[in-house]
Amino acid sequence: MNWEDSPEEAAFRQEVRAFIGERFPAGYVPDHDDEHSMEPEDVWGYNWPVDRSSADPARREGARRWASALAERGWIAPHWPREYGGAGLSALLEFVLQEEMMRARVPTVNGIGAFLLGPTLLAHGTDEQKAEHLPRIARGEATWAQGFSEPGAGSDLAGLRTRAVRDGDDYVVTGQKVWTSLGQYADWLFVLVRTDPDAKRHRGITFLVLDAKTPGVTIRPITDIRGAAPFAEIFLDEVRVPVANRVGAENKGWYVAMDALSFERAGIGACVKMEQALADLVTYLRSDEGNRFARADRGALRHEIARRYAEIRVAYNLARYTVSVQAKGGVPGYEASVNQLFGAELLQRLARTGASAFGPFSQLWQGKDAPLHATYAHLRADAVAATFLGGTTEIQRNVIATRGLGLPRE
Repeated sequence: MNWEDSPEEAAFRQEVRAFIGERFPAGYVPDHDDEHSMEPEDVWGYNWPVDRSSADPARREGARRWASALAERGWIAPHWPREYGGAGLSALLEFVLQEEMMRARVPTVNGIGAFLLGPTLLAHGTDEQKAEHLPRIARGEATWAQGFSEPGAGSDLAGLRTRAVRDGDDYVVTGQKVWTSLGQYADWLFVLVRTDPDAKRHRGITFLVLDAKTPGVTIRPITDIRGAAPFAEIFLDEVRVPVANRVGAENKGWYVAMDALSFERAGIGACVKMEQALADLVTYLRSDEGNRFARADRGALRHEIARRYAEIRVAYNLARYTVSVQAKGGVPGYEASVNQLFGAELLQRLARTGASAFGPFSQLWQGKDAPLHATYAHLRADAVAATFLGGTTEIQRNVIATRGLGLPRE
């Protein structure tokens, strides 16, 4: 397969670079770029909601102006049809756009809503749901969070216990969600609930969307091992959700959710972030300051870095292959799981390589003696979760084995 840009893609890449240079607000510097900040880091390109609700007026205004600039071109949700505020771009041109935004280190706007919920509504939503929600996402006016995981049912998503009981034109929902990325910043939530407790595990599950301000919804941030709060737990206490907010058929929400997770696993953002982190490490190690901190066995370290570089190129090509499935009109299935599995384990290897490059200095969390602003100390802590967020490595291997290789389930 030819991985080079087509003439159309190359021209579009230049257009995106020029747009970012001209329209990205000069004063828009997210607080989480500060080495002492405990805000969530923009690892996946989803942290625009944090900026949107920041206590810093300049940061809020920068987030607003950047969203407005992207919305003018339909680039918040570039793959969506124009009628819903998108740009109607092909999957490959959307890939180019997201890649260039990541390389320029500018935030993606409304990532969870635009890249997870939006494609799900386009595939499974009613005309009324699309008309209500998609234009607001495409304008940067409503942010979303995903409520799937639960205590005791994170990786084993089919074991969820949040109940929804039909009462006239409403579902009455009671339960708890956890590890909800950026949940405390969300205007709306999309959640999985159990509507038939007697059905088999993967059946009897329904996909609902609800306003985060609905009575009975309580959202509490959770602090991670870095001291940041990138996710939250959500309590649902007899929350009334209109039946009109159901996406897909009742008791068929599992299949809707699997499509949503496939869209999540198809991104380019993590690959570019890893590439940039490795390039920063090499540049630093070549500097006088980096040479002062680096471990003595530089030959072994060079081999490690070379392996990470080769693996990142593999991850990039896997991401492009996943997008090629979308470009042909398909929904990424096992291909996306291959991408997710390889990228998650690679992130952990990269974090270990960077941390080990500095020997005992890699334990320093902050301060002038922390090499490379403690980037790899933080990345190593952050990468702990890589092999279970978005689906554990065991789940990804099962998907690859059954859907990709056709192996029996039992």
